[in-house]
Amino acid sequence: MTDEITPEIFQHLVDLAALELDPEETDYLRKELNGQLKAISELEAIEVDNMIEITSHGVPYTKAIRPPLREDMIKPFANPEAILAQAPEVEENYIVVPVIPHTELE
Repeated sequence: MTDEITPEIFQHLVDLAALELDPEETDYLRKELNGQLKAISELEAIEVDNMIEITSHGVPYTKAIRPPLREDMIKPFANPEAILAQAPEVEENYIVVPVIPHTELE
């Protein structure tokens, strides 16, 4: 695998996720993530016959065995103030979240 997540890229991801990691955790998690990407790369390199259907699960999940979708139901929470009280910042009964800096994708 030639595309490795560098310490700089990993630190950028940590900053975007607003995580607080000490240097040991940062190094460990970056190595683990690179290991996962290497494993994915190795799997992608396996040649597969074009006649084999692509699947995301080991067992086909056909409509015949799939349970029906449940109807969406709105159930108001009895005490929304209890949830809002846990948020660091609330405005007009909405939780205020920080703006995440980003760049436009091309």
